[in-house]
Amino acid sequence: MEAVLRRNWPEWNGTLQRRTGGWNNTTYFVKSGGRSGVLRVYDTHRDRDKIEFEHAVLQALSKQSLSFRVPMPIRTITGETLAQVDKDSGKYVCLFEYIEGISPLEQDPNFAHSFGEAAGELSAVLATLNLDMTPVYRPYYALQQSYPLCSPEVIQGFCLNPPEPLKNLHEELRLIGKVYEEITDSLQALEELPHQLVHGDLNASNLLVKDSDHSQVAALLDFEFCTLDVRVMEPAVILSGFLGQPEETTAVRDFCQGFSRQIRLSQPEIDALPVLMLLRKVDVFLHFVSRFLEGTDQPHVLQEQAKQITADLLQLSTSSSWIQEELAQAGTMYE
Repeated sequence: MEAVLRRNWPEWNGTLQRRTGGWNNTTYFVKSGGRSGVLRVYDTHRDRDKIEFEHAVLQALSKQSLSFRVPMPIRTITGETLAQVDKDSGKYVCLFEYIEGISPLEQDPNFAHSFGEAAGELSAVLATLNLDMTPVYRPYYALQQSYPLCSPEVIQGFCLNPPEPLKNLHEELRLIGKVYEEITDSLQALEELPHQLVHGDLNASNLLVKDSDHSQVAALLDFEFCTLDVRVMEPAVILSGFLGQPEETTAVRDFCQGFSRQIRLSQPEIDALPVLMLLRKVDVFLHFVSRFLEGTDQPHVLQEQAKQITADLLQLSTSSSWIQEELAQAGTMYE
């Protein structure tokens, strides 16, 4: 990566430290002449259009007066915001400005209210953006188009008759397959809900809180999956991520109150929340099934994901109604 950095961002020639974690990309911290940056290698696709759309969104957001920061790509010596690692791999790499802050502890509910306010603020601003580019990623409800390797027939066979490495997860996969079948009947109705640009992957791993105050969001990160989708998908993704946390009730309530200060969801949007939260979990499953079928991941990755998704689905079966109530009640506080 040092050679890639020297070739494309020579003024940033310095030391690199690989950051641990992340499923879709490899990240390095860059230190150069007293400055800091973040080098990001896109590992799971070779689609230039996806990255260019992401960067167009970030550049448009940089012109807005936001209470938090978002990543800003640094241009190469040729004036572009991305470069290829090498011609053989086809992978793309980008350099971003470093943003001060720390990753919050996922089980800490103290940042939830600020997270809600930031997510609502972002949603309101994204609704106003008019880009000259078409999003590459499809909305969550377009499951069959988004995951061509995962047709209904493939998923049904996969869940009912798991391949050898996943035989021990027969019950878990059966439950996931059942939920997949149930939500596919509800997807068409989602097309009638309000649409706009959404981040689509906001969670504790994609934000930073302030060093001086861990309850305040400093930045929202990783806009790779930003696309046109139903507006309520944004909070649905975030709320599904709070499930199973020790302080989930507090986190959900605080998030809903923060989000509702910025956005007033309609009743049909709130009614769709249970399906959308299930959809988020099924989408994650299809993502990792695709990686497994492509040979990107070893079987143990899908095993871990299937166990976690099953636990989340079981909890959603009892949690979605009270989460809807919290969101609806929070909305009335600011009418």
